[in-house]
Amino acid sequence: MYCALHPDQIVRMEDVADAYGISKSHLMKAARQLGQLGYLENHRGRSGGVRLAMPPGKIVIGEVVRHTEGDMDLVECFNSTTNTCPIIGACKLTALFRTGLRAFLAELDKVTLEDMVSDRRKLLARLADFAER
Repeated sequence: MYCALHPDQIVRMEDVADAYGISKSHLMKAARQLGQLGYLENHRGRSGGVRLAMPPGKIVIGEVVRHTEGDMDLVECFNSTTNTCPIIGACKLTALFRTGLRAFLAELDKVTLEDMVSDRRKLLARLADFAER
């Protein structure tokens, strides 16, 4: 979101970490992964940082979640290889969780990064307020 709010610049990880009050090392790992997936351009070196590798309207939030969250096995019984639950097949909770996960991802598939930052002025004001604390 920070990159989408600052589209004409290479964003430093330190600036993102400060803006959101989160770990720079965690951000570095996330940026590396998002770069490998083609969502970010990663620029190394003294004046390095990141920027979006594509227009924010082309970045679908559901796709990003699927690419970054792995198998999304919410409960043990989602994984038939490692499942040890004695009531598998008789329990209705598995189907309920699968339906919920599909609905969750379907909602995220309706939203792009551009949608997420559509109220740019308000988001930038909130980030500025947070930085003043």
